[in-house]
Amino acid sequence: MRFNLIGPFEIVTDDGRIHHPGTPKVCQTLALLLTRPNEIITAESLIQELWGERPPRSALTTLQTYIYHARRMFVNERLIDPDRSLIVTSPPGYAIQVDNDKVDIQVFEHLVNHARTLLADGDATSALRTAERALELWRGPALANFPVGDVLTGHLAHLDELHIRAYEIRIEAKDRLGQHRESIAELRRLINDYPLNEWFHSRLIAALGTTGRRAEALQAYQNVRRLLADELGLEPSLELKRLHLRLLNPEPGESASWAPQPAHRDLVEAKSA
Repeated sequence: MRFNLIGPFEIVTDDGRIHHPGTPKVCQTLALLLTRPNEIITAESLIQELWGERPPRSALTTLQTYIYHARRMFVNERLIDPDRSLIVTSPPGYAIQVDNDKVDIQVFEHLVNHARTLLADGDATSALRTAERALELWRGPALANFPVGDVLTGHLAHLDELHIRAYEIRIEAKDRLGQHRESIAELRRLINDYPLNEWFHSRLIAALGTTGRRAEALQAYQNVRRLLADELGLEPSLELKRLHLRLLNPEPGESASWAPQPAHRDLVEAKSA
């Protein structure tokens, strides 16, 4: 049995049946437990997720009811054997007993971190392959089929950052492998999705410059310069300005890739981890 939280929340049985958990509150409860499989999630955290800062007086009793319904769902839908329980009570809260590799967000995070380590170690080919495996898991915004509370919102923000990191690793790996042209279309799409991400803008400008499309690269710089000024009142970053100067004054015998190393901090962290 697998638990997919990236995209609509669904449970996939070993024989391929797909089950969508019932009420939003039961979904929230299960989803929060699945963010840390086999670890205790306190009743306090679950109550905060379900009701925020103003829980009802009956919050603990109602939470126990949601846990009961979740347990019954696994049995009634024939997702597990009747004599087995995935959700265990363990003061001061509850835990769900499933392997990490059965929960897509756990697999996704592992793959992104592994890809980052591979890139830091200089293995761009394996890093590219691993980042692509991670991105294949992305079916859309996580937990898209029910509203979430404050606690899950924090987990989803972390997941969104990992999603961006996976794209960065893939683009960085392609650059190191000389696949500059292959990244251009993807970078244009990413800039449309994340217009204020200067990293993506810098890579598009570099890829265009590297592949001999200097006029398009200069236009791409003007686009991001205007965007930053209009939206935030900011000048482009130092890296973007340096790329602009190199486009205006190319030096003979420059290296094939103009891309800087904006992900250096992350690569150092992965190397020392």
